[in-house]
Amino acid sequence: MPDMEEGRSRQRILTFAAKRYISAIERNPEDPDAYYNWALVLQESADNVDPNSDSSKDSLLEEACKKYAEATRLCPTLYDAYYNWAIAIADRAKMRGRTKEAEELWQQAIRNYDKAVQLSWNSPQALNNWGLGLQELSAIVPAKDKQTIIKTAISKFRSAIQLQFDFHRAIYNLGTVLYGLAEDTSRSGGPDTSPNDLYSQSAIYVAAAHALKPNYSVYRSALRLVRSMLPLPYLKVGYLTAPPADDPVAPHKHWERSQFILNHTELQQVNDSESAPVKANALVEKAKRFIKVDVADIVSVSTCSDLTLPPGAGLCINTTHGPVFLVADTWESLDGWLDAIRLVYTIFARGKTDVLAGIITG
Repeated sequence: MPDMEEGRSRQRILTFAAKRYISAIERNPEDPDAYYNWALVLQESADNVDPNSDSSKDSLLEEACKKYAEATRLCPTLYDAYYNWAIAIADRAKMRGRTKEAEELWQQAIRNYDKAVQLSWNSPQALNNWGLGLQELSAIVPAKDKQTIIKTAISKFRSAIQLQFDFHRAIYNLGTVLYGLAEDTSRSGGPDTSPNDLYSQSAIYVAAAHALKPNYSVYRSALRLVRSMLPLPYLKVGYLTAPPADDPVAPHKHWERSQFILNHTELQQVNDSESAPVKANALVEKAKRFIKVDVADIVSVSTCSDLTLPPGAGLCINTTHGPVFLVADTWESLDGWLDAIRLVYTIFARGKTDVLAGIITG
């Protein structure tokens, strides 16, 4: 009963607020803020509607959208209006399942997130929501269009994470979209990336989201599903082209493609070249010659297109001991390494290394 009474009280406040904004518009029909605030009130009123009453919720959201449209017509640079308008459209789309009407609404929402990001590029939440909208759209469009939309969604989630390294929702969402892509690839046999690679990538993001927010049950459940897809006891294993450990600016001919492992504490080169087998005692045998970066020493991680590097997708890890330069096989592979190293560092910086350690070594 208290919740119901609180809801009624809140609705009375919203109704009163709406009347104020209507009066403001009557006094000045060219006031974008009045339209924007009225739209917010309508949108919140829609959230207060009986969950079983889709029609009244939808009509309130539709009215809110009209007010946002008017606000942005009067003030085309109103970021918040585009952002909240997109949310309102997305809520309307969710009520329509996987229909043509839903598809059109998702496309509208995506256009508004696009506009919001154009107006305020430093908006990880808008990028994350944009990615979610694309993910929803990909489930409706014809199969031939799906992969392009999914890849765009991946880029939006990744951009959101690059703006806010500990944005666990975007990290988790990137994991889920990669998992879905892995499922699609395993069914259709897509040519670009093996499903196992995609599953492994997906697991990295889910593990990172869980490490950052260990109490989130959704992340915990997802981790149970994907943990075995990690290259345990490591988070990531793959190839990078590296200079000799004792000569980071060696001539290109001395750089070799070799295997690297990343766990919760370090990035470590594990053998001199791809032709050399990885032995259990390889780390002991040649540790002094191997490149090793302690996560605790990392200052920043970035792409690098320095001409002194061999051709390819350059990676620079700035550490307290100086920069470490490596080259990934492809730009797509580089994205994976950048994210993984940044995530491990972010988890360390947030004091959650023990959670990540439990995931990969437990």
